[in-house]
Amino acid sequence: MQPHKVVTREEWIEARKVHMAHEKEFTRARDRLAEERRALPWVKVDKDYVFDGPNGKAKLADLFRGRPQLVVQHFMFAPDWDAGCKSCSFWADGFERMIPHLAARDTTLVAVSRAPLAKLEAFRKRMDWTFDWYSSDGGDFNYDFAVSFTPQEIEAGHHRYNFGTSGFGIEDAPGISVFYRDEAGNIFNTYSCFARGLDMMNAAYHYLDLTPLGRHEEGLPYPMDWVRLRDQYRPEPAQASCCHS
Repeated sequence: MQPHKVVTREEWIEARKVHMAHEKEFTRARDRLAEERRALPWVKVDKDYVFDGPNGKAKLADLFRGRPQLVVQHFMFAPDWDAGCKSCSFWADGFERMIPHLAARDTTLVAVSRAPLAKLEAFRKRMDWTFDWYSSDGGDFNYDFAVSFTPQEIEAGHHRYNFGTSGFGIEDAPGISVFYRDEAGNIFNTYSCFARGLDMMNAAYHYLDLTPLGRHEEGLPYPMDWVRLRDQYRPEPAQASCCHS
């Protein structure tokens, strides 16, 4: 961390007001971006995708659970992996308790991975998650929405990830896809995001952005090298009691 000037409370408030003006500019720009996002054209989904879920086979329409809006978290978990991606788990820890709030606004959020359902259920139990998690194992869903890639595509260095702007290097990648289902039962893909587009969905990162050290990822082999599955961090040392007998 670079040295910081130490000032009086009054001087700090004046500096904070200047920064607040910049924050307000960002907030207004974000509002405009959200409005532009909602105005994007849609793509009709005609393929009849089938998933394995907690209650058996499910079609894409079933994932909505009677609501008009569906958010799919493309969770990296390839069929031959023993555990889910630690970074996707970092995101999942954040959205786990949001599900009822989203449902109150006509939106269902689920996770979809290629790993077989038994692996998903075992890992979900380990992580103590309750969100619906579906397996697309053997289907085209992950490939059609550009979050899974064949060995041939990886070998050839094809750029299909993030709207064709990059390759990924391994078979599964993270992403979010948003769908809308109208009263006639038609399903549309209304939005998708990948790579740094997922950043805004991680509340923990934004809390870190408020701190002096920030995300503190400089000098790491890659930015998220520090992330672990929640049950793999070192336990915090016990705090001494402040009470005296």
